[in-house]
Amino acid sequence: MKKHISAICVLMLLFAATVNAQVERNEGIIWSSLRGLEYEVKAGFNIGGTAPVPLPREIRSIDGYKPTLCLSVEGNVIKWFGVEKKWGMILGLRVENKGMETKATVKNYSMEIIGTGGEKLKGNWTGGVQTKVRNTYFSIPVLASYKLNNRMSFSAGPYVSFLTNGDFSGYVYDGYLREINPTGTKVEFKDDNRASYDFSDNLRTFQCGVQVGTKWRAFKHLDVCADLTWGLSDIFQKDFDTVTFAMYPIYLNVGFGYAF
Repeated sequence: MKKHISAICVLMLLFAATVNAQVERNEGIIWSSLRGLEYEVKAGFNIGGTAPVPLPREIRSIDGYKPTLCLSVEGNVIKWFGVEKKWGMILGLRVENKGMETKATVKNYSMEIIGTGGEKLKGNWTGGVQTKVRNTYFSIPVLASYKLNNRMSFSAGPYVSFLTNGDFSGYVYDGYLREINPTGTKVEFKDDNRASYDFSDNLRTFQCGVQVGTKWRAFKHLDVCADLTWGLSDIFQKDFDTVTFAMYPIYLNVGFGYAF
């Protein structure tokens, strides 16, 4: 009998704690709502590419493109202004991956490859290039938001990103390298011969860009979101001159959000 009474007491304490937590949560939501504050968590995936704009003349054709699994998790605080609460500001924190794999045919493409003995050869490459990009960023968007109606809203503004892990690497194949300059010594790679390259250590740590997006409230708390981010900074460091043109991360993020 004592065991049953103890079990009942434990269940009652758990129930009371749950009710108390729910009451505190509701009070917090009401307090935030009265002050025009809204909180949101989002999860999605990025699809896009890191590319020069426009394509330089060295890249003669894009022979293949494969998006990779690039996930993002984000938390936002939204402050709405005025009685109607149509305009607002969004401050967010986002952890995300941006990546892709591509194949291209190039001519006189500035390149530094790693030979079979580990030696580095720098010059101009003509032939095929396989590239893999997979970068992880900690991003902070600061956006203006406009609520079209109770379901649809739009946002736009700048963001800054900090690179936490970077990979920009690949290999060259079926072509030749002219050492030093376009008329230098010719080093050929035919059939299954390849030479790798890795520019991961030359990636820029700090980047900035612009973001535009839209959000549709499908249910009371569930949102469907789409955001386009366009980097305005070259992904490579300023003093890195092997790649002679700037490359920018351009990605579309599609996902879901839960609003509190």
